[in-house]
Amino acid sequence: MRGVFPLDILVSPRALRRLALLDIVGIPLLLAWYIWRLQAAAPRTWMLFLVWLVASFLLHRDTPRTLGWRADNLWPATRQAAAIFSLFVVLLLAVGLALGAPRRPPPHFLSIRQLWNYFAFCLLQQVALQSLLNNRLLAVVSKGWASSLLAGTIFSLLHWPNPVLVPVTFIGGTATAWMFARERNILPLAAGQAILGSVVWWAFPLAWHHSLRVGPGYHHFL
Repeated sequence: MRGVFPLDILVSPRALRRLALLDIVGIPLLLAWYIWRLQAAAPRTWMLFLVWLVASFLLHRDTPRTLGWRADNLWPATRQAAAIFSLFVVLLLAVGLALGAPRRPPPHFLSIRQLWNYFAFCLLQQVALQSLLNNRLLAVVSKGWASSLLAGTIFSLLHWPNPVLVPVTFIGGTATAWMFARERNILPLAAGQAILGSVVWWAFPLAWHHSLRVGPGYHHFL
């Protein structure tokens, strides 16, 4: 017989639902505040996000399985992601050729260090988007497609005012949320996002996406 976990007593199912709603509203607002204000005024406040992340995982008794930090379904999750991301890549390549993108890849595409750093950044984004936000949306929204659309919408709004990233991240965020709901695994989604982000950088003119910057950084790009 399973023992009683202390949080089972301290946090009721109704309270967990309210905490899920707090995550859904609070985390995007905190990230938006950091992007638009705190990033320049108090850059170390990014640690508030990590504290919130860990506290939420503990309160909701999340496990590696629910968070998508697992290996047992890596192959089906990768197969699913490869099919969808491949379609996106083909579409972006067509857009890039139509817009006159350079035929040679930019130098940073060939840098293992920069590609690894970008993958790590995408991994953190997917943890926030899927392990936290999408999990909470799935807990309070009955329809899986509705939670995916909400996750994509929130993800895209955090990329405001970039005219390239807002629509691209809505489509990508919705698709990855849908894939996560079917196969909970973060790694294929992070790898796919890193690939798509790199192709988006190449496909659209720099004058449009300002090196994929968001918030005030988009306007300050030279």
